[in-house]
Amino acid sequence: MDNLTFRNSLVLVEGLKITPQSSQIAFVIILIAFIFIMVSNIGILIQISADKNLHQPMHILFCHLPVNDIIGSAVMIPRLLKDLLTDHSERYTTYVECVIQAYFIHLYGTTCHTVLMIMAFDRYVAICNPLRYPTIMTNKMMVKLSVAAWGVAVVLVGILIGLSVRLSHCRSVIQNHFCDNASLFKLSCENILINNVYGLTFTVVLFTTSVGWMLMTYIRIALVCLKSKNKAANSKAIKTCTTHLAVYVILLICGFTPIVLHRFSEYVEERKLASIMFHVIPPGLNPIIYGLQAKEIRQRLFKLFRHKINSK
Repeated sequence: MDNLTFRNSLVLVEGLKITPQSSQIAFVIILIAFIFIMVSNIGILIQISADKNLHQPMHILFCHLPVNDIIGSAVMIPRLLKDLLTDHSERYTTYVECVIQAYFIHLYGTTCHTVLMIMAFDRYVAICNPLRYPTIMTNKMMVKLSVAAWGVAVVLVGILIGLSVRLSHCRSVIQNHFCDNASLFKLSCENILINNVYGLTFTVVLFTTSVGWMLMTYIRIALVCLKSKNKAANSKAIKTCTTHLAVYVILLICGFTPIVLHRFSEYVEERKLASIMFHVIPPGLNPIIYGLQAKEIRQRLFKLFRHKINSK
């Protein structure tokens, strides 16, 4: 098939292989989860933006997390909801839309790690160098960290998807419930060795760097806490780090599960479900675990909630 013609044509998305009754139940559950994700993450962003007391490096850097969660959910869940109510033979999308979805899905997954890494750096400086914190975490530094978190992801994912887009195509069925990089290069009959090598290297480097950075920062934080005799400061540090670590562990579990299941062809549907959970569980739990555990944000939300009750 001519490559230009293919780019202007439709591709069929295989989707989830479930019964119509199960599709309706799944639709309701996923829709409720999607609404909660959007409301909670947007709500936290509004709270931080509106309250000048929350315009601190820790909270400003945290804003990247709900923004990324919104992108990750919005790029996948609406399309999934539509497909759940559409017959298997009619789940068409254009190739361009498929590429766009694949790009933002991988951008979401990559930025999850880079954002949590810059947040870990902020916690490291605050706990290990508290006296130098104001001079290190300046507005200029926050801009640099933000650009690094998003810039690295944008470039690396751009190369990843670009390597797949360059290929000619001989197939028109996406063997998945959404478009991702693997789905794109599997449409080709060409040699995809470069795609596999870059994709594997990209994944290994991302996870190794992410895990290594977290281990390094938390080991240093733990050593500082062990040496310190300030129980109040240690308690605050442990609470903050536990919250951040909980978010990171949930991300790793949800991210690793579909990767592991990819190696077992008999668990195709389980892998698809795990991929959906990666776009539902972290974005849904992050506002609860991280947002509401932050004392300033929690107090602001409770104050707003009480105000609405009293006004009634």
